[in-house]
Amino acid sequence: MEMGSSFRHFDELHPWIDRQHLLECISAVIETADVMTFTFRSDKLAWFRYLPGQFVTLELPVGEEPVMRTYTLSSSPSRPLSVAVTVKAQPDSIGTRWMFDNLKPGMKLRALGPLGDFSFVRHPGEKYLFISAGSGVTPMMSMTRWMADCAPDMDVTFISCARRPEDLLFRSELEVLARQMRRLNLGFLVEGHEARHGWHGLRGRIDATKLPLLAPDFLERTVFCCGPEPFMRSVREMLKGAGFDMARHHEESFQPAAAPAAEELAVRAGAGPGTAAEARVSFTMSGKDVTVVPGQTILQAARANGVRIGAACEGGICGTCCVMKVAGEVEMNHNGGILDDEIEEGYILACCSRPLGDVQIEA
Repeated sequence: MEMGSSFRHFDELHPWIDRQHLLECISAVIETADVMTFTFRSDKLAWFRYLPGQFVTLELPVGEEPVMRTYTLSSSPSRPLSVAVTVKAQPDSIGTRWMFDNLKPGMKLRALGPLGDFSFVRHPGEKYLFISAGSGVTPMMSMTRWMADCAPDMDVTFISCARRPEDLLFRSELEVLARQMRRLNLGFLVEGHEARHGWHGLRGRIDATKLPLLAPDFLERTVFCCGPEPFMRSVREMLKGAGFDMARHHEESFQPAAAPAAEELAVRAGAGPGTAAEARVSFTMSGKDVTVVPGQTILQAARANGVRIGAACEGGICGTCCVMKVAGEVEMNHNGGILDDEIEEGYILACCSRPLGDVQIEA
């Protein structure tokens, strides 16, 4: 793609479409020892349309079968010609480790999205409190970058937590943005013995004592929280204990959707309470007709019978496992990974859809 041509025809560009376009890596930047930012553009002339805080699911060619991994966008839709993900490689990571070792500028990947409900656009408030830990800072950066570009008078308190000072992602950029946004207030919190030398900020973990110091008016704010599950759980408990209105608390979580009880599913399928109502699922493209017991998802049935359906979060969030339901009814307990118009067309998410009788699935 020639940049001169892209610039000349900017006003003629169409939105990026995940089913038609690939992502082409244009940069790979080391943030810390275990964090990198990868930036992508469309392999065709296109621009990206998404909400700040949303995510994409990348198809990574790790082995014989690609793996699907979901990453929050750290970039802002106010700069629509590229998107970026900032990812952390855990010791046991497969997909992210492949990205660190192999993903270079010029390589192309398939992707799904952007999707997600974790955005101040979906949950507006008069003023905000962002609380993050580790790489959970990425959706907050996307939202803050958008605000700096488009609404610099937003009232935001941004608390970033990490184990060591060098693990505080985007600290320098946030300090620059705070000079541009007069009502952006920053709070950095570092735990561990390493923080004792050369660190002049708060030390320890966020708790009921430190939160009022960093955000004295936190009870009046709309809260967005992202980080490891134990971190988010502690923030939830802390806010509840302080009498916070939890309707104004939002968190980014990729936990699986809770499965309805088997008896409840049996009743919905038309059987009496206590009856084990089995269903038949026909995978039309694979030519397989299988029996599904109550509580089993379409995805579980597919895997048990050698039918390949791509999946990543398995919590009804990322939309990777979207398939067409040709006939029959299902109980779908999703978490925003599918659009209303897709449901109207007949699509379902296999990871969180359970048959209510016989169904036919295009897979």
